[in-house]
Amino acid sequence: MDLVADAYEYLRPGGPVMIPIIVTSVWMWALIVERMLYYHRINRDDLNLKQAVGILCGRPSSLTRKGLRSRVVVSFLKERTGNRKLDKRVLDLCAMRQRPLLRRYLAVIAALAAVAPLFGLLGTVTGMVTTFDVIALFGTGNAKAMAGGISEALITTQSGLLVAIPGLFMSAFLMRRVTRLEERLVEMVVTLKRYV
Repeated sequence: MDLVADAYEYLRPGGPVMIPIIVTSVWMWALIVERMLYYHRINRDDLNLKQAVGILCGRPSSLTRKGLRSRVVVSFLKERTGNRKLDKRVLDLCAMRQRPLLRRYLAVIAALAAVAPLFGLLGTVTGMVTTFDVIALFGTGNAKAMAGGISEALITTQSGLLVAIPGLFMSAFLMRRVTRLEERLVEMVVTLKRYV
């Protein structure tokens, strides 16, 4: 309970701009965790290339796995026509359907990470406006009255950056992971086309 109270006391001087910064942070990290779990799940429970080729060649196997390659193979087995030329295109289509699922939410994560410092900048501006209002009323002799506006300006800027920096790092990390998964997908399609 002390941690929550300490966090509240730290964030309270930031004023109302802290609300969108906190919402942005929670939303962004929820999406990051969802993507990390999704990528872990499709990597952990997947076929290797040899198993995928074996299934395509008619070796009996249970396709209860939920991995990336498994999804493509299951989808292809349901839709294949028996025409070799057409089946190669069907295989491409089955693989292409997986790409949007891999890239889901990545643009939103990057946008949220980019928006966070802008909210911090908004807090800086509102804090400085508050400071100048105090100066207009009391002059520069009342440092305690000016401290509230300066505190709002600095805390919102700091909070916006604290949300943005790890968010941009995680966005880049997730994009690299998706690139590797897409490379695996292309490798599998090229390999399976030899056996279609």
